[in-house]
Amino acid sequence: MRIVVITDVHANLPALEAVLESIQAEGYDAIFHTGDAIAIGPYPAECLELLLNMPNSRFVMGNHDACFVNGVPTPQPAWMSDGEVQHQHWTHERLDPQMRSMLAEWPYVSEHDLEGVKTAFVHYGLDPSEQGFQPVIRDATAADLDRMFAVHDAELIFYGHDHRKSDVEGRVRYVNTGSLGCYSQAIARYCVVEFHRGQYRVEHRGVPYNDAELLRAFERRSVPDRKFIYRTFFGGRFRVASNRRV
Repeated sequence: MRIVVITDVHANLPALEAVLESIQAEGYDAIFHTGDAIAIGPYPAECLELLLNMPNSRFVMGNHDACFVNGVPTPQPAWMSDGEVQHQHWTHERLDPQMRSMLAEWPYVSEHDLEGVKTAFVHYGLDPSEQGFQPVIRDATAADLDRMFAVHDAELIFYGHDHRKSDVEGRVRYVNTGSLGCYSQAIARYCVVEFHRGQYRVEHRGVPYNDAELLRAFERRSVPDRKFIYRTFFGGRFRVASNRRV
């Protein structure tokens, strides 16, 4: 069995298209997305439509997906900036409200026996409510991940949320493919995993894409909070003068 694992597409259509072109050329049995299909990027509707129409696709809930399903919290939490509130409303306004019921069916955890390998897919460690996520641990150690994912009966766990790629052996193997849509380079990251009779092999991959189109969409669509987004989620690689037309 051959699967593809992606995470945190974050409305980056050029990056998603590059990955899909690559994996469709090789073929796969299933594709798993471990949360946050939308927000941050300028293409929420286009990416969600493309993801939902992928053959043999599986999804788990991410925090930005849940924000669309449940709505922006009110009153505004202290951890949510005014810019993020504006950005979330902008994202939600571009999505068909009927999609809320569809995304509401996405589970927070998806567990499978793949050729005899117990495998779990989750956006990140769940909080006690099991409908929210624990705080991100930067540079998480094997012991950190063992504690975070202790509730899962699996030998291989794929997760996202922390956009940095990670592959750690602890009690089990923990793999974060790295965000497909948010990275300091114009490279869309993903994993190909092959299972056979209780064994598996994980291959980390990245495919380049032309991000000029991505920048044009950010600017033309006047995506709220984009200067913060450029700096925080794209390593500051987008340099746009205030009077520049793209």
